[in-house]
Amino acid sequence: MKLCIPVNQDLGLQSPVCAHFGSAPLFLKVDTETGACEALANQNQHHDHGMCRPLASLSGHVIDALVVGGIGQGALYKLADASIQVFLANAPTVGETVEAFKAGTLRLVTPGMACAHHGQGGGGPHA
Repeated sequence: MKLCIPVNQDLGLQSPVCAHFGSAPLFLKVDTETGACEALANQNQHHDHGMCRPLASLSGHVIDALVVGGIGQGALYKLADASIQVFLANAPTVGETVEAFKAGTLRLVTPGMACAHHGQGGGGPHA
């Protein structure tokens, strides 16, 4: 399975998970079977509130699911329209997040869990 996880910097499986999907500088695409990682630049990192285009940076890449520290409703709906499930990260690093995903301990993000204020701590799953 190919997971996509927003990160602050590319340190492979030791990469810190970014607190918010849309403002992450990078996305790390991880093959859960092999542990292979590929860093993808977030070409839409600097956007106005509500204008996140989550599929722009992921275009041309096979992604089965995303695991995020937080995500806005607009991005969540756009990903749902593309049939991409979004799970809530519960670990600080990509490697730990992948292990939690494989263990089935991550929760699916619902619209009520989405961040109400872009890049701020209140109202979202990373609050």
